[in-house]
Amino acid sequence: MALIIRLDRVMADRKMSLGELSEKVDITMANLSILKNGKAKAIRLSTLDAICKALECQPGDLIEYVEEE
Repeated sequence: MALIIRLDRVMADRKMSLGELSEKVDITMANLSILKNGKAKAIRLSTLDAICKALECQPGDLIEYVEEE
């Protein structure tokens, strides 16, 4: 996939655990884990909005485009 999810990096920068983010965003840890590990096929904009609000970041901090070779 050409999109890289950097959720783990942003969480580490904010010193926030998966459990803490799960509580703030009201998403299961399992679903956040799927997103964090790059296994998600899609993300709702409302979910992205909630994550950005909880982590005080921009969507571009969480998602990076890398051209495939």
